[in-house]
Amino acid sequence: MDLSLFLQITTIASGVLMVVLVLLQQRGASLGAGFGASGELFTARRGVEKSLFGATVIFATVFVMSILAALLI
Repeated sequence: MDLSLFLQITTIASGVLMVVLVLLQQRGASLGAGFGASGELFTARRGVEKSLFGATVIFATVFVMSILAALLI
């Protein structure tokens, strides 16, 4: 398998998984929440929400690193 093909597959897969994980997160679901008018108190992430957040950060990092690696090759 060619390295550039591997990086392309990694970029696409991590991008798709990152979109899915972002859509699965519940916090800030209303339109007003984007402008600070959510009316909710801040609470710590727990359980599945914390796992989804961590996985989103990991896939975002993999996505950015694969793009940077593809640019350097």
